[in-house]
Amino acid sequence: MGKKSRFIDDDVFTEFIRENKENVYRLAYSYVKNPEDALDIVQDSIHKAIRSSHSLQDLSMLKSWFYRIVVNTSLDFLRKHKRVSIVDAETIEMMCSGKEDHYEIFDLEMAVDQLAPEYKSIIILRYFEDLKLDEVAAVLNENVNTIKTRLYKALKLLRIEMNDEKIKGAK
Repeated sequence: MGKKSRFIDDDVFTEFIRENKENVYRLAYSYVKNPEDALDIVQDSIHKAIRSSHSLQDLSMLKSWFYRIVVNTSLDFLRKHKRVSIVDAETIEMMCSGKEDHYEIFDLEMAVDQLAPEYKSIIILRYFEDLKLDEVAAVLNENVNTIKTRLYKALKLLRIEMNDEKIKGAK
C-alpha cells in the first residue's frame, strides 16, 4: 500500500455515514427500487468515497460530494443492469380492478420513474431528499441555473404525466 493522502478523517467520514445512512439508502433505493441493490450501491459508494477521499477539498461539501457518488453509482448500476421494472401481481390487479383506490403517491412514484435521468435526479434530490437548489447543483455538478431550468421542465413533464394518468383513470 502506498502513502495515503486524505482530506477526510476516517472518524469524520464514519460519523457522517452513521448520521446519514437512512438518507443515503433512500437515495439509492429511489433509483433501483430494490433493497438488496440499494444496499450494494451504498456499500460501493462508501468504498468509492474512501478511495477518492483525496478529491474532497472542502469538508463542508462532504454531503454533496458523497451524494454525487451515490447518484453516479446508482446510474452506473442501472446502465449496467438495464433493469426493467417488474410489477407484482397484486399491483397489476389493483391497477386493473376498476376500483377508485389509486393512490396519488404511487402515481407520483411511477411518473418520476418515467422521467429521463437528468430530470429524475433533480426531483429526487430536491423533493425526496429535501436538498436546496445549490446543493442539488453541487451533487449533480451543474450550474444552479441549469438545475432550475431542468427542475421546471421536470415539473412540467410530471404535471403532464399526472394529468394523463387522471384522464385514463376517469375513463
